[in-house]
Amino acid sequence: MFFHFTKMMKKILLLLTALFPLLSSAQDLTTQYEKTNGRETATYDEVIRYYQQLAKRFPQINIQTIGATDAGFPLHLVTYSPGRNFDFKSLHKQNKRVILINNGIHPGEPDGIDASMMLLRDLAQEKIHLPENIILAVIPVYNIGGMLNRSPWYRVDQNGPDAFGSRGNAQNLDLNRDFIKADSKNALAFQQIYHLTDPDVFVDNHVSNGADYQHIMTLLTTQHNKLGGPMGEFMNKTFEPGLYALMKNKGYDLVPYVNHFGETPDSGWVEFADAPRYSTGYTTLFHTFGFVPETHMLKPYPLRVKATYALMECFIEFTATHSEEIKHLREQAKQTALTQKMFPLAWQFDMNKYSLITFRGFASGHKPSAISGLPRLYYDRSKPYTRQVKFYNYATEENFVEKPQAYIIPQGWWAVINLLKNNQVKMQLLQHDTTILVEVYHIADFQSYTKPFEKHYLHTNIKVTSSKDSIRFRKGDCYIPMNQNANRFLMETLEPTGGDSFFAWNFFDAILGQKEGYSPYVFEDTGAEYLKQHPELQELLNKKKAGDTAFANNASAQLNFVFKNSPYAEPEYMRYPVYRVR
Repeated sequence: MFFHFTKMMKKILLLLTALFPLLSSAQDLTTQYEKTNGRETATYDEVIRYYQQLAKRFPQINIQTIGATDAGFPLHLVTYSPGRNFDFKSLHKQNKRVILINNGIHPGEPDGIDASMMLLRDLAQEKIHLPENIILAVIPVYNIGGMLNRSPWYRVDQNGPDAFGSRGNAQNLDLNRDFIKADSKNALAFQQIYHLTDPDVFVDNHVSNGADYQHIMTLLTTQHNKLGGPMGEFMNKTFEPGLYALMKNKGYDLVPYVNHFGETPDSGWVEFADAPRYSTGYTTLFHTFGFVPETHMLKPYPLRVKATYALMECFIEFTATHSEEIKHLREQAKQTALTQKMFPLAWQFDMNKYSLITFRGFASGHKPSAISGLPRLYYDRSKPYTRQVKFYNYATEENFVEKPQAYIIPQGWWAVINLLKNNQVKMQLLQHDTTILVEVYHIADFQSYTKPFEKHYLHTNIKVTSSKDSIRFRKGDCYIPMNQNANRFLMETLEPTGGDSFFAWNFFDAILGQKEGYSPYVFEDTGAEYLKQHPELQELLNKKKAGDTAFANNASAQLNFVFKNSPYAEPEYMRYPVYRVR
């Protein structure tokens, strides 16, 4: 019996010896970034496996997939909830503040990818503490296609890591221009994640390029005048300064994102204008405090990751401390948007008004280029300086448009309708064919980009005329009441003169092409007969000829004038197909 017992013990010891490496490996939560002393960033597969490992080991961490991406992989959402509740509606009811962190929108800027992996692990291992009123939601990698396109040669100006992903996604889109138009599956999935989490604070981790300076971390915030009202005031006077103070305690001198357009930023710069195509511009439409941390590309990668980690800690600390204020301000902003009558669709920076900020830069100069022999810019790091510079961060509202009672969109414009649905816009389908008196826009003028920008020939300087008309709508057309949380989103996307409106992004370009026409030799007789029967149009024609010599000498223009002002002209031509119920 003793022999059998000894034999059994040997088997157990052999089994444990065999399993030990596997057990050891299963417990190893060191990231690839740490294993290589900051030389490497994790691959896409390593990132997802790491979070799956965390979720298996720690019940307060959940990983799920939401939607698809252009690369063929689903988008992942990792949630850290101390109470192990992962229902966001329930969490908001429990008075939790949600921080949504987006990583890898530009995979060549991987600082947030590695920092977030370590942050969630350190929270789970209680190396640092997550306040009970905070929920962290993390998108591990947003631009999966770009991250899979890995190379050591991208971002030639950047100081590490050894290799990383490409800026373009699987469609070669810049996803930080896609939040409104949503040409990518990534953006459609992001919209679903955003509305699922309804974040109080949104953080989109980046790396900057441009000038050389001493700061490791710069910070782009939702432009406070665009955020508007008490939320904007809180962002400008409390939230942003609070982050600066917290980072100062950690040894970092924050500075606003260095958005300079001159040769150097020495004399200051204008705040970045985050239109709805950008992440923080999109989140502004739904009353979220949005931030884009931008580490400096020329700093060593370990310093950048460390700064990103520190700033995320500061977001957690500030949000936890000011939880009730943030909740109240968001609720107030949502309520205001329900009753607000006029909405601005444009903002212009006031170049007579600025803040003074402390900027730590390097002296610069010019020397002959080794390539061309001509003068080239260089920075002299042996000559650091600290000075006060002007930061133009005040914008005035422009292009006010009155909110209608509702919009009506014919069902044929399903691409726009689907985008509205994806953003949880409430709408009703007309139950019967019906005629409704509505306000109608006609596109009077616009300009377009001469080269494509992110798959589009964007329209700018859009002008419209407005009239009232009785339009017959069909059963199934969409009636969108303007008494919902999405009011601001609807105003900025459905009003054609908005800078990032769906019209500006070419969703309605079919109306800009005339489909019906005429043969001049035939319509000469038809038009003449119509003028006889409608002397008021003859009077308009005569008045235009009297005031426009070129028109008076152009037979084709006069014939076309008669055609356009007759019932023979197609009513849909240049008529904007989103109608306003007043």
